[in-house]
Amino acid sequence: MPFFIEVILPLSLPKPFTYAINEAEYGFIKKGMRVAVPFGRNKIYTGLVTDLHQNPPQLYQAKEIHQILDDFPIVTETQLKHWDWIASYYMCNIGDVYKSAMPSGFLLESETLITSKKDFDVSDTQLSDDEYLVYEALQKQSALKVQEVSAILNKKTTLPVINKLIAKNAISLQEEINEKYKPKTIRYIRMPQELLQQDQLSGLMELLSRSQKQRDAVMYYFQLQARDKKPISKKQFTEESGTSAAVIKSLVDKGVFEEYILEEDRIQFEKDDNSGFQLSDKQQEAFESVKQSFDTFQVTLLHGITSSGKTEIYIKLIEEFIKSGKQVLYLLPEIALTTQLVVRLTAYFGNQVAVFHSKYTNNERIETWQQVLEDSEKARVIIGARSALFLPFNDLGLIVIDEEHEQTFKQQDPAPRYHARDAAIVLAGMYDAKVLLGSATPGIETYYNATGGKYGYVQLTERYGKVLPPEIVLVDIKDKYKRKRMTGHFSDTLNEAIAEALSEGRQVILFQNRRGYSPWVECMACGHVPQCPQCDVSLTYYKFKNQLRCHYCGYNIANPTHCHQCHSTDLSTKGFGTEQIEMELKGLFPTKNVWRMDQDTTRGKFGYEKIIDAFKNREIDILVGTQMLAKGLHFDNVSLVGILNADNMLYQPDFRAFERAYQMMVQVAGRAGRKDVRGKVLIQTYNPLHNIIQQVTDNDYPAMYKEQVYERHNFKYPPFYRLIRLTLKQRDYEKLKNGALWLYNVLSQNLNIPVLGPEEPAISRIRNEYIRTIMIKLPQGNSIWGTKRAIVKILDSFDAIPQYKSIRVSVNVDPY
Repeated sequence: MPFFIEVILPLSLPKPFTYAINEAEYGFIKKGMRVAVPFGRNKIYTGLVTDLHQNPPQLYQAKEIHQILDDFPIVTETQLKHWDWIASYYMCNIGDVYKSAMPSGFLLESETLITSKKDFDVSDTQLSDDEYLVYEALQKQSALKVQEVSAILNKKTTLPVINKLIAKNAISLQEEINEKYKPKTIRYIRMPQELLQQDQLSGLMELLSRSQKQRDAVMYYFQLQARDKKPISKKQFTEESGTSAAVIKSLVDKGVFEEYILEEDRIQFEKDDNSGFQLSDKQQEAFESVKQSFDTFQVTLLHGITSSGKTEIYIKLIEEFIKSGKQVLYLLPEIALTTQLVVRLTAYFGNQVAVFHSKYTNNERIETWQQVLEDSEKARVIIGARSALFLPFNDLGLIVIDEEHEQTFKQQDPAPRYHARDAAIVLAGMYDAKVLLGSATPGIETYYNATGGKYGYVQLTERYGKVLPPEIVLVDIKDKYKRKRMTGHFSDTLNEAIAEALSEGRQVILFQNRRGYSPWVECMACGHVPQCPQCDVSLTYYKFKNQLRCHYCGYNIANPTHCHQCHSTDLSTKGFGTEQIEMELKGLFPTKNVWRMDQDTTRGKFGYEKIIDAFKNREIDILVGTQMLAKGLHFDNVSLVGILNADNMLYQPDFRAFERAYQMMVQVAGRAGRKDVRGKVLIQTYNPLHNIIQQVTDNDYPAMYKEQVYERHNFKYPPFYRLIRLTLKQRDYEKLKNGALWLYNVLSQNLNIPVLGPEEPAISRIRNEYIRTIMIKLPQGNSIWGTKRAIVKILDSFDAIPQYKSIRVSVNVDPY
């Protein structure tokens, strides 16, 4: 009787592939284990077993698996169920979910090894120079990798040479798969138990009488043993005793010391005994309300103003859940936020905290994965960005989603284009866990669900320590420019406020949500603006590197000295970014330490930590930054926050522009005056009477919500309608235009719901591919699954038309 398994591959495939196994393997393999399987031409991939059965595939011959990679499942059945939901709800392939969910150290691909054939006689065959070089190299070593052949020939393309050698029967190819993960090992030393007997010690000293250095090393070993009463690592021993490696080797050869190896976690945290705290009366009240809300609702929204102490409530809730033996997931929108939070939570919970995000190495992420899978004490609380959602939880009790309104919880590219907040709520339902959403400025959909009785709702309206909310001052820069009271991009009001804050020994945060020096460079003679040759965008100017750069494809050129169109030398920069603000500040306050925090300055693994620690330790006086600064960071000494141009955020081609502008400004303002003294926020704007800016000044979230919900209802947007956006890409403009029109017509005729488009987005070409979008609006009452099935059928028909086959279509469900 044949046996078969269903295997997901880390490729864009809509369903698992079937592979044949023998009876012994059928008895051993379980769902959630990895197997190495052949796919395509000579390629082996790491697949994940999702099912076992005895039904052969109807449309193809099932291949046999290459090897079994695990002794036990590394993915749980609940995870597989959740991945299926993500694939079906967000209309993507299950292979995309698998590839995105697993640490890349688990996704092994085979490497092609080239070996020489023993029966090949070089004297009988004519070889070219390149072929002979490869043949000669194989006489000196048993196998070569493709990269090594490339290095030998000093060529990028080596396939023609390899194919010719195969045709001449000189070489053969084989695929080899190697595990990427290597546990961290530490070398320790110890003294054999028999030498520690009293009657043996005098004999030991006699043995070492001729070598003073060896005697000293042994004496120091006894001192360390008595002091630390724990295993002694070889590294620690050599550093503290000053003993050389040669002396230790001699002692090991004589049998005085033994060397042994232990595996160790790459990341360990220490608990701080002074980290305890008491909740204030208002916090305690909110804490009790959240617990009561959990009795009725699975999901609760904690709506607390900035600096109201939401994190302390989270910590107390987490403590209760881990005492009951449950695991807790703490999701954050930005890796930058994990830096401060990890310090706070590890001080309180010690080594019960694990961290999981993309700035960690593969090995570190695999260790966290294994700790969560084993339900280890080292991973009772998991902090991470959206990818932490995919960890193999055993007994999840609580998910905390901090700053739940943040758009970075939504994955845009590549697939799966999931929203971590919504996917986390579904995951919690599978474990019967609770979800706490926290924000000072909740997303409109979340607030709608909370006030409509779908979620629980708890409000916290007082800042921790009864510190007053910051004073918000509007600066009309239109008037300031007219009166010539602007220095660069700084009004006299903002200049004076910065000088006053610095004179009092306080720190300042300035917000400009655009990186680089200037968004574009313009010729003042003919108006020409340098564009990216591959994308429909102007090139951003970076003064420090003296180059123009495209933020979409990375294309860059040296900053031109004359116009490419008319050769005029009269070039001017337009607009401003964080780099320009940093330079202006260094001119205005030359004695102060000014720093910048944006995507360009936080690229390394510890990029965030260095800047945040330096600012916290008051080594930086003024910090300029983009939206990274707007989220949940806590600095005691900041008394002034400046928003340099609020209008940038208001006029974006997006139905959420006003909501996002309100959230961004309130969140940035919340960084001021978080302890002891009342903070001050200066908002520079050309339009101080704009509704949103007035609502920020009054901190009036209900007014903003009411206004935006009215607009959304009128224009058929969430929360009243769901959105599905189809994005079509193709290098041929005419083919894309015709294909998009065909798809729009078929969707309009078959769906009977609003379909908008096809339209050119604001940036209609990226990396030489033209773009068209079609927006589908689903009313609340309509069957979402039925509509999605109809869309999938239409997309399959579209893909079957030969002239449109080359058009790439990506589906984005809830693209906001």
